[in-house]
Amino acid sequence: MSKKEVDFILFNAKIYTVDDSFSVAEAFAVKDGKFVAVGSNRSVLSKYEAKQQYDAALKAVYPGFNDGHCHFSGYGENRLRYVELYGSRSFDEVLERLEIHQRTNSSDWILGRGWDQNLWETKEFPDNKQFDSLFPNKKVFLIRIDGHAALVSNATLDEVGISGKTEIEGGDILLDAFGNPTGILIDNAYDKVKESIPEMTDNEQIKALQLAQESCFKVGLTTVTDAGLSLKRIQLIDSAQQAGILKMRINAMINPDDETTTHFFTLGPIEKQRLTVRTLKLYADGALGSRGAKLIEPYSDDETTTGLMLFDKTFYNDLCKRAYDANYQVAMHAIGDAANRFTLNLYASFLKEKNDRRWRIEHAQIINPDDFSLFGMYSIIPSIQSTHATSDMTWAADRLGAERLKTAYAQRLLLEQNGWLINGTDFPIEDINPLFTFYAAVERKNQDDVIEGFQTENALTRKEALRSITVWPAKGSFEENRKGTIEVGKDADFVVLTHDIMTVEASKIKQTEVMSLYILGEKVYQQNQ
Repeated sequence: MSKKEVDFILFNAKIYTVDDSFSVAEAFAVKDGKFVAVGSNRSVLSKYEAKQQYDAALKAVYPGFNDGHCHFSGYGENRLRYVELYGSRSFDEVLERLEIHQRTNSSDWILGRGWDQNLWETKEFPDNKQFDSLFPNKKVFLIRIDGHAALVSNATLDEVGISGKTEIEGGDILLDAFGNPTGILIDNAYDKVKESIPEMTDNEQIKALQLAQESCFKVGLTTVTDAGLSLKRIQLIDSAQQAGILKMRINAMINPDDETTTHFFTLGPIEKQRLTVRTLKLYADGALGSRGAKLIEPYSDDETTTGLMLFDKTFYNDLCKRAYDANYQVAMHAIGDAANRFTLNLYASFLKEKNDRRWRIEHAQIINPDDFSLFGMYSIIPSIQSTHATSDMTWAADRLGAERLKTAYAQRLLLEQNGWLINGTDFPIEDINPLFTFYAAVERKNQDDVIEGFQTENALTRKEALRSITVWPAKGSFEENRKGTIEVGKDADFVVLTHDIMTVEASKIKQTEVMSLYILGEKVYQQNQ
């Protein structure tokens, strides 16, 4: 009997299909970008032949990794034109990095991202007093690691007209003892600054997207959910994908501005080969690290505040109704227990009962014990980031106190509500590597392993963790019938790793690297090439 000609055969592998029974195969065949056979070496090689064959030498193969919540476009922009401040151990180090950058850059704006005062000996917000002498007349804009606060220079404040008397709904302008701005702007208070920064050209935006793609491929990502984009940015991504310049598959959540929502709500959900658009991204509150997360009771380390809700109820209600009517999913950023309670009840008013709308809460970080059941009651999907738990674990108790901490980052409790959840990195806030997400989910440790596992009762099993970065994010964007598992008829997205993360010693998970990566049957990354 003659063999069927296909485009590609992989064999002699340990293939985790991540199908319903979590079966393991040895080989598969690919034609026209889809898996056409999955099984034993004998069953595949006896029926199919291909000019392109890959002997995997018993290496482990998985569905392509899917980041369920990140900022792909923003990450690329950061790489292109922002000073990297991640991991800086003091404000002096932040200033040193900026000075080094300025020696070879002379633009009017100094842009940076990634500082985190919780890593410093003095865990207080910095101020802008040194900017006038170090960077006279420069417009400085330094985004905190969480993307919910920024430190800006006086020249920047003057540029956007912010003074000690300015009031901004859903934002906070920190003042010194004399009533003058310190330079710290929280949440909506720095939106005016972001709007003033010169936009990148189309060519610069394409370059930024390619830089982001390059980083994603190196860590095994074949799909990302970009959490909040404008109409123009989505159109640029679409054109780059259609031209073959951008091969990354993107689930693009839309921003809530009128131009973007009117365009996409009129069109309805969009599902192309590499682009999906069917989700509205909203923000309920800020972040815990900058005390912008909205809590029911005051912060344990600052009893003068409970955080911020960013908009009024009418804003959210109107947008949710429009999304519901357009058959769009809603994804709300909610960190604090008050913000999560608000979002759960808001969603319930539209969803009424169990359903398949798959409305999501992004982060779902701090939940009041009385509110967990609402996730299951209204089929609301938690979209978590396991590395947030292990990044925050050294200081979260300061913000929340011991009692509230018990139901913060409670990822197993969240999983139990619907039987599945979405995992992501939220890069560039966390490291882009999904294997670090996997490690944090199962071990509840950070990359340094300095502290014993954090609240290990909320760890996921390795099977659950793998599903949370493959098929469950695909389900989160209504694409589980196309991707997320290695099964006949599915798109041929897969990754070959140096170690088997399902069986290797836990400490070696974070040392695992990508050997090769394929999207729709096409090799997009090869180690050491």
